[in-house]
Amino acid sequence: MSSVSYELIGDIGVIKLNNPPVNALSHSLREGIWGAIKSAQEDASKTLILLCEGRTFIAGADITEFGKPPQAPALSEVITEIESSCKPVIAAIHGTALGGGFEIALACHYRCAAASAKVGLPEVKLGLLPGAGGTQRVPRLAGVAAALEFITKGNPISAEKAASMQLIDRIIDDDLLAGALAFTRELIDNKAPLRRIRDMEIDAANIPDGLFADFRKGLEKKSRGQLAPQHIVTCIEAAVQQPFDKGLAKELDLFVECLLSSQSAALRHLFFAERSANKVKGLPKDITIREIRSIGIIGSGTMGGGIAMNFANAGIPVKLVEIDQTAIQRGLAVIDKNYTISMQKGKLTEEQKAHCLSLISGTIDYSDLADVDLVIEAVFENIALKQEIFTKLDHSCKPGTILATNTSYQDIDQIAAATNRPEDVIGMHFFSPANVMKLLEVVRGSQSADDVIATAMQLAKTIKKVPVLAGNCYGFIGNRMLRPYGRESQLCLIEGATPEQIDTVMQSWGMAMGPMAVGDLAGLDIGYKARQNLCESDRGDPKTYCIADALVGMGRLGQKSGAGYYRYDPETRARHSDPAVQKVIEAQAKIQGVKRRKISDEEILNRLTCALINEGAKILEDGIAQRPSDIDVVYVYGYGFPPHRGGPMHYADSIGLKKVYEIICRFREQHGDIYWAPAPLLIELAQEDKTFAQWAESQS
Repeated sequence: MSSVSYELIGDIGVIKLNNPPVNALSHSLREGIWGAIKSAQEDASKTLILLCEGRTFIAGADITEFGKPPQAPALSEVITEIESSCKPVIAAIHGTALGGGFEIALACHYRCAAASAKVGLPEVKLGLLPGAGGTQRVPRLAGVAAALEFITKGNPISAEKAASMQLIDRIIDDDLLAGALAFTRELIDNKAPLRRIRDMEIDAANIPDGLFADFRKGLEKKSRGQLAPQHIVTCIEAAVQQPFDKGLAKELDLFVECLLSSQSAALRHLFFAERSANKVKGLPKDITIREIRSIGIIGSGTMGGGIAMNFANAGIPVKLVEIDQTAIQRGLAVIDKNYTISMQKGKLTEEQKAHCLSLISGTIDYSDLADVDLVIEAVFENIALKQEIFTKLDHSCKPGTILATNTSYQDIDQIAAATNRPEDVIGMHFFSPANVMKLLEVVRGSQSADDVIATAMQLAKTIKKVPVLAGNCYGFIGNRMLRPYGRESQLCLIEGATPEQIDTVMQSWGMAMGPMAVGDLAGLDIGYKARQNLCESDRGDPKTYCIADALVGMGRLGQKSGAGYYRYDPETRARHSDPAVQKVIEAQAKIQGVKRRKISDEEILNRLTCALINEGAKILEDGIAQRPSDIDVVYVYGYGFPPHRGGPMHYADSIGLKKVYEIICRFREQHGDIYWAPAPLLIELAQEDKTFAQWAESQS
């Protein structure tokens, strides 16, 4: 069956596209559009409507064609054919018009859209820029400032917002085809001109001085080191300063540069990695998912309240269990405050806030959880307390209720052993703030049932999280890898670096925050309290925590106390260097017998990144992660790893595992093999000159 059909309705030609599931711009679709537009030039139609069947307008490129030789007609040729039509072409949009799909719509002479439709140019999220005229046409319609925001952010916008930016000419409230036909009839009756965006001019005199320079400075802070956002600014500058065709040529040159860059390769890797992470090896395809209609959450603190918001946002009722009514009211008040902040930011209406709050209730009685389908325990990290709670849940909840723990590092099997239903127990590790962070580590216990795992993975998508399955070990994937990363940051600090140097190196490389700033944000007392519950031998080398412990001993707990590795402004939270911290570092180095030295930025970067990579290789060997790309998803979505580096394992592949191995061997010579013994898998792949990605393919 053809993916493109054509019919005349009176004197209006209607081109319908049908390439399920999302009408992606495949070769057959491009060819069909091109042919239909060309043929319609000779028939009795006065105008043409371009619309899609199914659930959406053209939602972007066909990802199955990524990396394959291009086939004619190219998208640019299809766009030229549409724009050059001697008859007006009207795009009728529903669902989402994204990327090349929206560029097709922009090539049309007019655009109408269903009220529920969204449009966007998300290429920047793949390290690319719109390559078929998007950077040249949008500023001609929406204005330069709006175009800069719209294209560099890459987020879809509503039809209403698009209309306010002049990107949509008419919003259709009822049947799209009927509305599009009526709109087109108006255009015919009013003898509407062929309105080609390429013929519009931008008045440079109306652009504020310094607009582009100021916008670039803002991008440097938001998208450190990323190529595509800055190239988008260059393209929009070209739209202002050069004729349309020269602007198109500049856009194409920079698109190709982005396409061939390591950054785009990394972001495209993440695009596919996120989709692969949803797939659990060994699960039957016909497995039945358990129905989750109501949730119980133990604990209404920062984490418990954030988790509750996720489910309420998805329309699932939640019961919060606390020790007393005071704790319940405190937890509900924080949730109310968080929803109010979202409302003030325009992310939800007052009615939506009220509806979400109506779905969250509190109780102090475990028997009120008798009929819930899932319980998530979210209390502090004390294994005895968690076991006590799971014993209560085992007695209170109906058979088949999934019992999940939000622990970030405890043994899932020890917790499951406190119940008579270990097959129903699983880890669901949310990241703080839980109502914001996208990652969810789903942790499989040794007896977790297949349908429990499948349900947890599916439920993650319901609440708009990115799930990654992890095996059961201390810290699972993310926090297990965080230990050597934190260890090396502390060792660099005591050996000669400063907090500012370490954080600057990692942030300049692209990390969302440096490790010292992260410690201050989380609270230095968190790690301190965890260490107090360990025997001395389990705490490890004092050099890896003595500075942090000394700061806690001084009452410097981080941001919450106004000082940690840095001093913090009580009003703005802006951080400042503090000479007192340097004295602490030097004193602790003396106590530990460490002779401080000058440490280069390169050494800091290599020690922290290679520590992650080496531990990642061990995690793969141990079967804790299903695939290297799962580790990448964990670190990008949960730990602030720069997306344009692709995650630690992809980054290792990109620089070469031989190089990583050589760096680790050099550190082993300098610091000993207690921390720097190369993982056997890394040795094997480096010797065979292979990548983690190639290893993953051989395992599938």
